[in-house]
Amino acid sequence: MKGIVFAGAISLLLSFIFTPALIRILSRKGVGQMIRDDGPKTHHVKRGTPTMGGIVLILASVVAYFASHAITGIGITTSALLVIGLIIGLGLVGFIDDFLKISRKQSLGLSAKQKLFGQAVMAAGFAYAGLHFKDSTGLAPISTYLSGVRDTSIKLGMALVIIWIIFLVLGSSNGVNLTDGLDGLASGAAIMTFLSFIVIGVWEFGQSCAISNVAQCYNVRDPLDIAVLSAALAGACAGFLWWNASPARIFMGDVGSLALGGAISGIAIVLRVQALLAALGGLFVLITLSVIIQTGYFKISGGKRVFKMAPLQHHFELLGWGEVTIVIRFWILAGMSVAAGLGLFYGQWVVSQ
Repeated sequence: MKGIVFAGAISLLLSFIFTPALIRILSRKGVGQMIRDDGPKTHHVKRGTPTMGGIVLILASVVAYFASHAITGIGITTSALLVIGLIIGLGLVGFIDDFLKISRKQSLGLSAKQKLFGQAVMAAGFAYAGLHFKDSTGLAPISTYLSGVRDTSIKLGMALVIIWIIFLVLGSSNGVNLTDGLDGLASGAAIMTFLSFIVIGVWEFGQSCAISNVAQCYNVRDPLDIAVLSAALAGACAGFLWWNASPARIFMGDVGSLALGGAISGIAIVLRVQALLAALGGLFVLITLSVIIQTGYFKISGGKRVFKMAPLQHHFELLGWGEVTIVIRFWILAGMSVAAGLGLFYGQWVVSQ
């Protein structure tokens, strides 16, 4: 349990200290955010704000995870390494996208197909590797069974598992990417989701089939270490949020949003709570649905719109809501959604006893 505290504290400190240093470096190099011309006019004042702050998020969480293990002397697990690999891989895709936007001095980087392809490759690699590296009991980091609140009896073949995981990772990473449109919105909501994963990881460890004889034990590999990684990610987001809150001095960029989204889906997959992604990441799901609804209705209605603008947060901006008001209210929605997800998780365990 000490590892969780160490990971969270170290990552928070690293992120809080090194984000201003990155701001100064990026400002000197002129690495600033490009703003869409068709977006809310209030965003134009943000043009030139340093971006790619996700570099600090990734480095702080990864360094803190390994530092925590060095302090406690506990071994590093395969499950956590696979999730870290997914985070870095998606972060690389986001970095390329951000770099192209900055070098071209426009808000378009990779094309949608290029970005999705890169994300899919990283997700497929994560899925394939996760189905291997079994421990002495034959348990792999990723299950071949479809999971809800825990593994179900529905077994999928390797191909279907990989396809399903690609879908989850793409949905989660792009969901966070779409949410990252207002100062502090995505990073604040991500903190709540990662904190919920700490609770789930610790609970699954306490009720693990490896150490518990209860009838409804959890057959999950490395849940406690995933809680350590979740703490590192939560701490990194908290330290970054200090500088990312309105008025933001730095944005996380695609390098941050894609990495955080991948972390959320990757952790849910290895903890065997895939169905809970819709609740634990409820705000990201809601905002993604707003884009799908807007795009779909626009096509079938011949140009009509459901919202003034998508993603959803911009709809409320155009209605006249202040940015801070939107962020706080959306954080409340995210917190309620996370609470519902944890309630479903605990409720399933209680009912099964």
